[in-house]
Amino acid sequence: MSQFVITAPAAPSVAVAGSAERFPVRRVFCVGRNYAAHAREMGSDPSREPPFFFTKPADAVVPASGAVPYPPMTQDLHHEVELVVALGAGGADVPVEEALAMVWGYGVGLDLTRRDLQAAAKDAGRPWDMAKGFDASAPCSPLRPASETGHPAQGRIWLEVNGQVKQQGDLNEMIWPVADVISYLSRFVKLEAGDLIYSGTPSGVGALQPGDRVRGGVDGVGTFELEIGSR
Repeated sequence: MSQFVITAPAAPSVAVAGSAERFPVRRVFCVGRNYAAHAREMGSDPSREPPFFFTKPADAVVPASGAVPYPPMTQDLHHEVELVVALGAGGADVPVEEALAMVWGYGVGLDLTRRDLQAAAKDAGRPWDMAKGFDASAPCSPLRPASETGHPAQGRIWLEVNGQVKQQGDLNEMIWPVADVISYLSRFVKLEAGDLIYSGTPSGVGALQPGDRVRGGVDGVGTFELEIGSR
């Protein structure tokens, strides 16, 4: 048996709804500006660009419940609610018509963003890593298998902060639906079981403050409720 020179870190995982079993997380891919209204609010023209991707560390995935820490080095933490796609199989150059067969299940997540760091990185032409890939930046609800949810192509996706609706849209507003996202991403990297894809957010992204109560969900998939911790 191989021996490590230090104690091996715990393997990241996500809860499975109604089960003691867990889903192991290999990698986390996020789709940028996949809803037309959100693309416009971020200053882009959604009719002109193919999907683009960024990543978060696997251990950035934490339960979307309880207290989620307000990260350091920012004064402008933003919420982005997303349908999370959990892959149970992998492949490269996957045809669109075969992509959904790779999906194990779905959840609801938050792509938390240090927007001020992201803006500074954009202005300087630098990577977004510290704006997107910080600790606890990818809260996720328990996953539900696709055998229960089907493959949702429409349905309300929403987020409330302190009881006020901030984001609301429909999955059918995705510029690139889930199957297209999987197929396109698989041209760049070989996808594997355990990969998560955060599939983009509707319009209405905005700032979070310590103490905020955040609720969100996707019809037919699940909901979450958490609180933003202190600075």
